[in-house]
Amino acid sequence: MTKRKIINDPVYDGFLSIEDPVILQVIEHPYFQRQRRIKQLGLTYLVYPGAMHTRFSHMLGALNLMKRALETLKQKGVEISDEECRGAKLAILLHDIGHGPFSHTSERVLVDVPHEEITLLMMQRINEEMDGALDTAIAIFSNTYHKHFLHQLVSSQLDMDRLDYLGRDSFFTGVSEGIVGTDRIISMLNVHDDELVVDEKGIYSVEKFIISRRLMYWQVYMHKTVIAADQLLLSILRRAKELNLSPFTFSLSPFELDRFAEVDDDDIMVAVKHWQHSDDEILSVLCKNLVNRRLPAIRISNAPFEGIECDYFHGTGELHNRSYDFNDQEIKVLYKDGRCLPISEASDQLDRHFLEKQVTKYFYYSPKSNLT
Repeated sequence: MTKRKIINDPVYDGFLSIEDPVILQVIEHPYFQRQRRIKQLGLTYLVYPGAMHTRFSHMLGALNLMKRALETLKQKGVEISDEECRGAKLAILLHDIGHGPFSHTSERVLVDVPHEEITLLMMQRINEEMDGALDTAIAIFSNTYHKHFLHQLVSSQLDMDRLDYLGRDSFFTGVSEGIVGTDRIISMLNVHDDELVVDEKGIYSVEKFIISRRLMYWQVYMHKTVIAADQLLLSILRRAKELNLSPFTFSLSPFELDRFAEVDDDDIMVAVKHWQHSDDEILSVLCKNLVNRRLPAIRISNAPFEGIECDYFHGTGELHNRSYDFNDQEIKVLYKDGRCLPISEASDQLDRHFLEKQVTKYFYYSPKSNLT
């Protein structure tokens, strides 16, 4: 009998049905099950209490959207084989598997490489165990597959990853700025000259998507209290590493990859609670502050902070918010007459100045008694 899983996803108010035995086997893999124990938004729950959703739910949500996008494209006559469908689904399912505990917060601290490289290593390891079942998925993920639009569904400025996390993060934080017309955008997807495009009737939904992403960065991802919490956790990890107390330092050897794949948010927080009682006063205070949500005060400015002496309790940094990247492949709009224009030319709402503008802000954090 064919095994089948039906998963209820509150974000889409419906069910995701999975029948493919290869996809089900990947979901059951320990590398993937670990994602249940990694929060999608790290410490953001200290600001938005509902933001407790996991990488696991996001990755399944992205799979759901990929399934719908592939069905849309096939209905419009785009040739996609069953193997290519499976490969694209596996690529989006595993696109975030290399994230460390608390997602982006610990990146480059536990392992000094970006999570995308770890993702590829994990995909290759699973592929070896499954006798090459992920060959097509890896090619699509790495953008070496001959159909480029499949990679764009996984990683581009209008991919299934972004569509899911905006809607999902909006749902669980309660921040309405992230609500986008996901159904409308997917129904408007098309392929032109091997590029993923949007039919002209979907242009307004794409405009809202771009604006929503910018707003969500300020409202959620770069909320000043979230930044303060992240800096506190980073200070803890750095101090523990300096004292040779942290077991959370990894290389990318096969053995170390397995060790890394066992570490999740719970492990970090257990260590933080233990380090509250450290003989090192700096580490002890930092950990007590995080456990009891005594977060640093933080000030945001349009100009850099000068003359700040940084230590474990004081520091500065930069925030960059760009909702659109002209160095990446542009979102393109396909017209009925056959013209295909980048959104920067097609939109009468988003001119090039708005799209290419990168907003940079600066922050300074310190104990609350030091900032007024």
